[in-house]
Amino acid sequence: MDPKVSAELAKLDARVPFRASTSHLHHTWAKTFYSRPELYIQPESVEEIQKAVTLARRCRRRLVVVGCGHSPSDLTCTSSWMINLDKFNRILSANQETGVVTFESGISLHDLGVELGKIGLSPPNLGSIDNQSVAGAISTGTHGSSLKHGLLSQSISSLSLVLANGHLVRCSATSNPSLFRAALLSLGAIGIITEITFTAVPDFNLAWEQSLHPLTEVLETWDTTLWTSAEYSRVWWLPYMKRAVIWRAKQSNGSLSPPKKSYYGGKLGFHTYHNLLFLSHYIPRLLPWVEWFVFGMQYGFKPGKATSMAVQPAREGLLMDCLYSQFVNEWALPLDKGPEALTRLSAWINGDHTIAQIPVPSKGIWVHCPIEVRVSDTTTSRNASGTRPFLDPTCAQGPTLYLNATLYRPYGRDPPCRLRYYEAFEWLMRDLGGRPHWAKNFTEDSSKEIPQMYGDDMKEWLKIRKDSDPDEMFVGEWHRRNLPLGQPGESSIAEREKERKPLGQGDAIEWVGQRAVPQQVKESQEIDAFQGSSPSPPMTATSEESFDYLAKGEASMLMSRVGEYDAS
Repeated sequence: MDPKVSAELAKLDARVPFRASTSHLHHTWAKTFYSRPELYIQPESVEEIQKAVTLARRCRRRLVVVGCGHSPSDLTCTSSWMINLDKFNRILSANQETGVVTFESGISLHDLGVELGKIGLSPPNLGSIDNQSVAGAISTGTHGSSLKHGLLSQSISSLSLVLANGHLVRCSATSNPSLFRAALLSLGAIGIITEITFTAVPDFNLAWEQSLHPLTEVLETWDTTLWTSAEYSRVWWLPYMKRAVIWRAKQSNGSLSPPKKSYYGGKLGFHTYHNLLFLSHYIPRLLPWVEWFVFGMQYGFKPGKATSMAVQPAREGLLMDCLYSQFVNEWALPLDKGPEALTRLSAWINGDHTIAQIPVPSKGIWVHCPIEVRVSDTTTSRNASGTRPFLDPTCAQGPTLYLNATLYRPYGRDPPCRLRYYEAFEWLMRDLGGRPHWAKNFTEDSSKEIPQMYGDDMKEWLKIRKDSDPDEMFVGEWHRRNLPLGQPGESSIAEREKERKPLGQGDAIEWVGQRAVPQQVKESQEIDAFQGSSPSPPMTATSEESFDYLAKGEASMLMSRVGEYDAS
């Protein structure tokens, strides 16, 4: 450990552990990016989180909070300090009658579902996987696929955060409501979420079925039964076959019936598909045939030929097998734009530029399938707090369509179509009034339009972000590239990208950051926020002035350790 860090650490309360290692190699879930943080910190209590924040501020280090790293972008990469909350994962309280549950933020969606199931409760909605920490899932706007549900964060009624000055602040729709709206989709740039209060529902099972259909049927039933005949629905679109797999699920009281083993769920099918994708890296024009063969083996070669079905606990039935490492580029747009989006993108993929009207050439481009089609509705669905996050990408006036252009990375190799395919896909999405999913692989051309996409909501979020973290402790290169943060101030701790270099594992990239220029901390300028003489995290004068708007809310700093802080 850096001797200067060790010296500052020695000034803090030795009774609070500082669990850090210096040899961690971080990678995203898809192994697209790797980075080597200077320190990898795994706190097990709020006090330990506050100690890490205080030490980072004194040593002028950026902090990145990471769970499973599900975003395939460089959002979670750092050469500074990384905090992982996997060991900060307890259920703190649960009321079976009301469904109100409070838990530590590092718990994964999977473990939360298992623990809730033990007491007869369940999350009402999930995305495609459950590896993510709950805090990470809500911080990037994770959603499922149902017109009766919106973002996963809609089940949250209150949050606690440790902010850049070390204060533990609680927020909800009625206490620090602006902070609450910002923290519900924070992009990791507001503070460290520590505690979440969530409204679960009675545990339930799902009966689901899926089958192959012509694309024409999807388009013809779009405005009638496609999305409304079941509580949960999603579509996997096969653009070369011009067909789609429709998956629907309803709550069921029937006996559990696990799904039969699928073609690519078995060893032979899994490796056959993987190797065909790898071969198509060198012979891309094979991809239409790969689509026909693999999905024919999985769902039948003719529409209606085979139907898969099962009855599972909802926490299992809502998930899907994502198979291989992948790039994902997902956008939210008005649901009524769906038929036009599918028709024009299908035309582009199949070389009909007259219908596509996308100013990007498609000649020589062959893409992977399926293209995932999902829905949500944050305007009418159940919402525990009645609060809409400032950076919510869904439509504020009606139901939302999500289109996800997935590209697999067989054996870690990036597909040759990626840049031009995503250029065309994003051009179409912007043309139809879409906004990108924050955790996915959108490009800088789209980043330039994000301020216009969010308008006053973005301005308000930026104001709260600056008030909460004036020295940019939680800001990195991803934030600077994709958000209108303006020029960093002289006191900025924000980390900038230094270089990207091949890791030697497929096309994976090692991300290397440049730390802020160290400055000497003048302890005489720090204000002791505690009633007591024990060594403790300080609150800087700058931070105190910036947190006036939080004074009416609840705030605490290591109360159990070193006395009580008066936030009034």
